[in-house]
Amino acid sequence: MGTTVSNPPLTNVQVELLKLFSVDLPEEQLIELKRVMAKFLLDHARDRADEIWDEKGYSDEKLDNLLK
Repeated sequence: MGTTVSNPPLTNVQVELLKLFSVDLPEEQLIELKRVMAKFLLDHARDRADEIWDEKGYSDEKLDNLLK
């Protein structure tokens, strides 16, 4: 017997990306879109890293001591 695979529903991000993929963008716009998405993800990762830094009570001095 075959195995049945259940696919979860798409996330809101996946749905929006699929809508975008239905448009054939010129290469220049595609590169710009990739940069925008990368910046978005980087900004959120930095914000989260800053939150963790603050929660842990890290400082530049503490980091320097750990690196020695």
